[in-house]
Amino acid sequence: MKLPPGKIPIDILQNIVFKNLGVERREVILGPTAGVDGAILEIGDQSVIVSMDPITGALERIGFEAVNVNANDVATFGVQPAFLFSCIMLPEGATSQMVETISIQMGKAAKDLGIAIVGGHCESTPNLTNPIIVCCVIGLTKKGEYVTAAGAKDGDQLILTKSAGIEGTAILATDREVQLSKVLSPEMLQTAKNFYNRISVVKDALTAYQVGGVHAMHDPTEGGIFNGIHEMANAANLGLKIFEKEIVIELETTKICQHFEIDPLQLISSGALLIAAEPKATPKIIKALKQQNVYARVIGKFTNNPKECLLETKKGTTQTLPKPITDQLWTALTR
Repeated sequence: MKLPPGKIPIDILQNIVFKNLGVERREVILGPTAGVDGAILEIGDQSVIVSMDPITGALERIGFEAVNVNANDVATFGVQPAFLFSCIMLPEGATSQMVETISIQMGKAAKDLGIAIVGGHCESTPNLTNPIIVCCVIGLTKKGEYVTAAGAKDGDQLILTKSAGIEGTAILATDREVQLSKVLSPEMLQTAKNFYNRISVVKDALTAYQVGGVHAMHDPTEGGIFNGIHEMANAANLGLKIFEKEIVIELETTKICQHFEIDPLQLISSGALLIAAEPKATPKIIKALKQQNVYARVIGKFTNNPKECLLETKKGTTQTLPKPITDQLWTALTR
C-alpha cells in the first residue's frame, strides 16, 4: 500500500505501529492513542506531558514553527510547555548560515513561550533536499491536573478559536510568495505571511483550561479543522454536528485557497484551537479568551451517536462531515 503525504492512515497506526510499543511500564498513564497528540507519564506526585512532531512542509520559518507547533500539543492538555529537545536534519550542502537562522528562530520562539531548549541533535543529511526538524516538548503539572483530546462528553459544545487554515495560509504566502504575488495585493500577501504570528495556541489553551468546564482540547494540524474535529469525536467515541457558517475563514485564507483550488477547512490549521466544554462554561471561556484578544465562537455540539458526524452547510443542508485523506497543503505545494 502506497501511503499518502502526511500522517499515515489511522488503520495502519492501530494495526502496525500501536502493536509494536516495547514493554509496558507503570509510569505510562496514556501511551500512543489516535487523535491524542501526546503521552502522559506519572512520576511521583507529578504528571509529565510529552509530545513530538516534525516540521516538513515549511521552509522560510521552519525553526519558529517547530517550537510553536510542538508547544501547542502540550498546551492542549492544559499544561505549560517547559522543555524542548530537537533533531535538526539539514539538506546536503547546507551552510552554517542555515544552522544559525534556524537556531535563532528556535531560540526566540522558545524564549517567548517560556521554554528551555535542553538538548537534541543536528546534522547534514545525505540526499535530503529540504530541512526537517523533529521536536519533543515536555510539560509538568500536578498529578491528574490535565485534560486530553479524548475527553469530550455528550452534550459538550465545541468552541473554535481564531480561524481555519492559519498555518497553511502562512506557509503558502511565504513559500509561494512569487506565485501568489500575481493574484494578491502586496498588502494582502504580507498580512497572510503574518499569520505565522497566530500559530501559537498556548495562551488560548491555558486560558480556557483555567476558566474550568473544559473536557477536551485539540489543535487541528494536518487535515485542518475537519480532521481535528474527526479526531476528537473518534477519540471520545462520540458523534457531533458542526455548523459551517460559524467557522471563521479569513479573507486571505479564502483567496489563497481559491488560487490553489483547495479547501480551507482541510488545510493545516495550527493556531486554531478546538475546545470541548460544558455548555454552561462556554460563555465564560469565550469571554476570557476575548480578554486575551483571542476570538472564539461555538461551532458545534457533541452527540452520543458516534456514527453521526454531521455538517450543516452554509446553504442549510446537512451532510456527513468530510474526512480528509491528506492535508490540502500538499496538494497546493504541487501546483
